[in-house]
Amino acid sequence: MENKQNNNQNKIDIEISQEIAQGIYSNFQIVQHSPSEFIVDFIQVMPAAPKAQVRSRIILSPMHAKNLLKALSENIQRYEENLGQIKETIIPPNVNNINPMGLA
Repeated sequence: MENKQNNNQNKIDIEISQEIAQGIYSNFQIVQHSPSEFIVDFIQVMPAAPKAQVRSRIILSPMHAKNLLKALSENIQRYEENLGQIKETIIPPNVNNINPMGLA
């Protein structure tokens, strides 16, 4: 009985707005870190466009970054078990002028 009660106390109801639920497309990511945080910039690169735009920036603690890595690994494994191996054709865009920290 006590274990079931603890599970109910740890339950979190998560809400998502309609705008956030639509998501943002990203086809390129830049990951940086400092001693206290990981910064992930999600970027949309358009063919033949001279600039790429950071669409979203997520800042995570090291512990949460590691939890994200684990969750992504588990989901990729399940995806590939059900739908086949994901092909890794990486064609990196020319990002010589990207300044992901927003510095001048």
